[in-house]
Amino acid sequence: MKTIVSVFLYVIICSIQIYAVSAEEINLNAKAAVIMDAESGKILYEKSKDQKMPNASTTKILTCLYILKHCDLDQMAEVSKNAAMQPKVRLGVREGEKYKVKDLLYGLMLESYNDCAVVLAEHAEGSVEKFEKRMNQMAENLGTLNTHFVTPNGLDGIDKKGRHETTAQDLAKIMARCIKNQQFLEITQTKQYTFTDGSRKRRFICNNHNAFLSMMDGALSGKTGFTAQAGYCYVGAVKQDDRCFIVALLACGWPNNKNYKWSDTRKLMEYGLENYTYRDVFDNSFQGTVVK
Repeated sequence: MKTIVSVFLYVIICSIQIYAVSAEEINLNAKAAVIMDAESGKILYEKSKDQKMPNASTTKILTCLYILKHCDLDQMAEVSKNAAMQPKVRLGVREGEKYKVKDLLYGLMLESYNDCAVVLAEHAEGSVEKFEKRMNQMAENLGTLNTHFVTPNGLDGIDKKGRHETTAQDLAKIMARCIKNQQFLEITQTKQYTFTDGSRKRRFICNNHNAFLSMMDGALSGKTGFTAQAGYCYVGAVKQDDRCFIVALLACGWPNNKNYKWSDTRKLMEYGLENYTYRDVFDNSFQGTVVK
């Protein structure tokens, strides 16, 4: 009986596939890019999808997911000297201060604060180095083949195993897992968030800088990034009807070309929405050979 049920479920799963309506070349600014079907992991269009490149603050989506899965969001995290010394963009935490983990996640994802990432990493694993190890294990478990992260905030870095980098395909895979987490979506969809430090002496307001959320119907989530080496990067997701697509862009312009990432994202998302759909291969419109 179990065998029959298993075979039946397999047939049901295999009967729903994603089909290309058309394929055409897309003119992109990004040096590497993909659009992925979030459910199947199928790459629908790619440009240098396996080229390893720095990815800046898009790294923070994995940092956020790790914290959500391994930490109590109501716990207080204490700021170390190392965290307080992080470069801009930063919240401006001070050594010895304490912040609620949940609040730091909003600072991490809405404003992309580098110091928030380090406070969270040290809180979760005791040090950035230990967090790096766990972070890379998590990335590997998500099926990434060409990813190595050195910092929790995406700042350019290098260690004995190599430099901080990923690929467009790997970054899309990470995002596909992130958007399955309801808390991740709640945080990244928030327009504005206000919180204080543990002593309630300092008050902060975080604003969401992900312009894509208001660019397209069904925009789910996203994260921007920029460093001198990485250029502008972006990873985002959109869901319309039963289709969910993820776009990942690396090296999508440098200063004076800040908006390239938005035009590239729109091009790829529109390509996916216009050219790909799910279809039941057993419906009456299926013109194939049925093997009994």
